[in-house]
Amino acid sequence: MNVQTALQQGARILEDAGIAVPRLTAEVLLAHAMRVERIYFYAHPEQELRDVEWLHYGRYLHERLGGKPTQYITHHQEFYSRDFRVTPDVLIPRPETEHVVEIALEVARDARRVLDIGTGSGALAVTLCLELRMETWATDISPAAAALAARNAGQLGARVQFVVCDVVSALRPGSVDMIVSNPPYVPLADREGLQREVRDYEPHVALFAGPSGFDIYDRIVADAPRVLSPDGWLILELGFGSVDHVAGLLSEWREVQVEPDLAGIPRVIAARRSLTACRGR
Repeated sequence: MNVQTALQQGARILEDAGIAVPRLTAEVLLAHAMRVERIYFYAHPEQELRDVEWLHYGRYLHERLGGKPTQYITHHQEFYSRDFRVTPDVLIPRPETEHVVEIALEVARDARRVLDIGTGSGALAVTLCLELRMETWATDISPAAAALAARNAGQLGARVQFVVCDVVSALRPGSVDMIVSNPPYVPLADREGLQREVRDYEPHVALFAGPSGFDIYDRIVADAPRVLSPDGWLILELGFGSVDHVAGLLSEWREVQVEPDLAGIPRVIAARRSLTACRGR
């Protein structure tokens, strides 16, 4: 079995099963099996697969046909042009979350300390640490997620401090100048409507936020003024249909702005700490 035939057969199997982007998926899985970059295939289409490579490729195809996301098979996902290790302990970073980074770069250049709540793979914390070169902290309720995020930070050369805690419970008052988060925001009632790759494989603690999907938003906005400096920023990724609720929570904050993604859907909300909260300290 050579590379060209393996890719053709793999892509056909995936396409017949209704898997999205079958050719790309076949290339990614075969590259992982052969421990090469995908570009290698264009120069070596006639290369014969070794038995061990064929066995691994077959196993990866079988796992993908069963619904396992490609990223959990390869343990890799790119975010902001950097390679992050991912496992089923963490949510797979999505391209949409890069909008959180873009807004943070725009509004918080003068911040000295940033906090990422619910860091998961560490994608936001590591990226902001490397892009802004500021003191960076990150929290997660999952020890396994925090350990993986720390591994990513070490491999990418980001000096991030990780804390296992619920939201911001372990943080000191007024200790950060910017908070970012891609919190859980899926209502429990929507569970059965999710894609099987999401529903059956990604960690539920990183997906679901109570019956309404607003539970973690409510908690973050309520406690953020305690840990933010007087001019601090809060930047949150928005789930579908959440913008009105979250904007309502931030009605007394300053400089509230909502940014859409490339599809025009409200994706990020940013706001500066309220004057009322500042006077209450």
